[in-house]
Amino acid sequence: MNDVQQTYEHYMQQCIALAETALQHGDPPVGALIVFDGQVIGTGIESGKSTNDITNHAEILAIKDAIKNGHQEKLHLAQMFTTHEPCLMCSYVIRHHRIPDIIYGVPVAHVGGATSSFGILTTEDVPRWGKKPTITVGIFAEACEVLNERFRAKL
Repeated sequence: MNDVQQTYEHYMQQCIALAETALQHGDPPVGALIVFDGQVIGTGIESGKSTNDITNHAEILAIKDAIKNGHQEKLHLAQMFTTHEPCLMCSYVIRHHRIPDIIYGVPVAHVGGATSSFGILTTEDVPRWGKKPTITVGIFAEACEVLNERFRAKL
């Protein structure tokens, strides 16, 4: 296993732990991290269902946490790790802050920012957003799917 793969797995393990917390609160099992220069600068745990606030997605909360922690100026150089493909809403926030590197476990049907027909993560048609981010998919995909199955079983 190479260093990049080890690094990705290290951070994805943390995302899975965050997703487990979301699941315990009755939320979809999504956890996200913002990493800059080997340091976690923001964390997010999905909580839209438990708080009745649809904007409380893990990726948005991780970005807000990084900003709250004084790291807004680092976002355009950071990596985002998340258990699930960022949705359309999260993808817009990611592009607004120009996060250049997105690493996720599993795709999200119909509303994924990269895999849906809307392509918010993949477009370069919005001049202010600049170059599209690098996207890495499938890190700990099986563990992410197990969390999804556990969530669906609770519905």
